[in-house]
Amino acid sequence: MFSKTAPSPVLDLNADLGEGGFQDEVVLRHVSSASIACGGHAGDAATMRESLRLCAMYGVEAGAHPSFPDRANFGQQAMNLPAVEVMALVREQLEQLKEIADEVGVTLCHVKLHGMLATVASQQPTVARAVAQAVHAAELHRVYVRAGADCELRREVSALGLEVVAEGFADRGYAADGTLLPDPHPQAVLPYERSLAQGLDIGLRGTARAVTGELVSIPAQSLGVHAYLPEAPRLVRDLSAALRQAGIRLGNSCA
Repeated sequence: MFSKTAPSPVLDLNADLGEGGFQDEVVLRHVSSASIACGGHAGDAATMRESLRLCAMYGVEAGAHPSFPDRANFGQQAMNLPAVEVMALVREQLEQLKEIADEVGVTLCHVKLHGMLATVASQQPTVARAVAQAVHAAELHRVYVRAGADCELRREVSALGLEVVAEGFADRGYAADGTLLPDPHPQAVLPYERSLAQGLDIGLRGTARAVTGELVSIPAQSLGVHAYLPEAPRLVRDLSAALRQAGIRLGNSCA
């Protein structure tokens, strides 16, 4: 139980936007930050502009959500690219979103990788280094990394003096080693009831139950949901309400 006299713990509730769903605005009413697809797996100039406009309207921190250039597979296909190409493609996506953000008067506050790029950057030092260098070159300073498992991206981002935000996921299934289950797995995406329970477990206790039953440590500063999933509006509404009721303040610290 949280003390009524102590400051409320703060947790960022993040949603991925601009990925082709029609629920972004409803979801934005209940989150504190949003990561906007910037042309790799989804999104174009029009969706980026609209997502940034909605973030400004609802007072939600805006960030970039780059990926491998893989629209056919929604960014879930691994691509064996030289590090210099990874750096270039990430920087290109960041710069494109940043240019539009400048036009509409919105500050980009973070970078959060999507799909297979996030997975590969968590595991491969050369890719992680290329991503960190792209973020640094784009003059962005905060990177979301996956909480739970050992993460190369965390090391490379920290080495460049960038801020690291550890993120857990309410609506994605975890393996026993703390990694996210790959998309083909039948429990990669969790149903509403399990997503709500897992979101509360991560937000309040820093743990999640792996699909094989093990208790996994997920020490997260941010809790992610996917706005394109059918149950996303109900999930973020109920999750944000339950977290606040438990004494958690939803917010971020965009500098």
